[in-house]
Amino acid sequence: MKWLLIAVGILIVVVAAVAIVGAMLPKNHLASRSSHFRQPPQAIWDVITGPPDWRQDIRSSEKLAPRDGHRSWKEIDKHGQAITYETIEETPPYRLVTKIADPKLPFGGTWTFEIEPEPAGCQVAITEAGEIYNPIFRFMARFVFGYSGGLETYLKGLHTKFGETAAGG
Repeated sequence: MKWLLIAVGILIVVVAAVAIVGAMLPKNHLASRSSHFRQPPQAIWDVITGPPDWRQDIRSSEKLAPRDGHRSWKEIDKHGQAITYETIEETPPYRLVTKIADPKLPFGGTWTFEIEPEPAGCQVAITEAGEIYNPIFRFMARFVFGYSGGLETYLKGLHTKFGETAAGG
């Protein structure tokens, strides 16, 4: 019984420490990744603004009614979590800004896609301006998962969609 109480006490101290450190971290973060593709900007645009059926981390998606004249959709990830998104800026085929449109989530923010033409294709840069409201999630994102993991997964999936590799993209 004594060891059980010690273990519970240690767990409480660890969780409290994580929450305290997380509370001291800024709610906002900025992360960016880019990659080169052997595709023209329009081909990239068509894929990133179309159904996300090419993404391995997405189980399904649903087109929603426009919000204030902007495209809106819901994605359900492989864990069953649904997230609603909305475009807030579109300049085809060069710039797209999307945002998480669900204020009930413990995180939010925008993804800005910038597609720059190059002689052999284009470069795609994605910038995440994120917000993490829960201090424990903030700690985990900063010290365990990293802020750029989602960006890297997205770019890798985009390369796979086109039969390219990131190194050779």
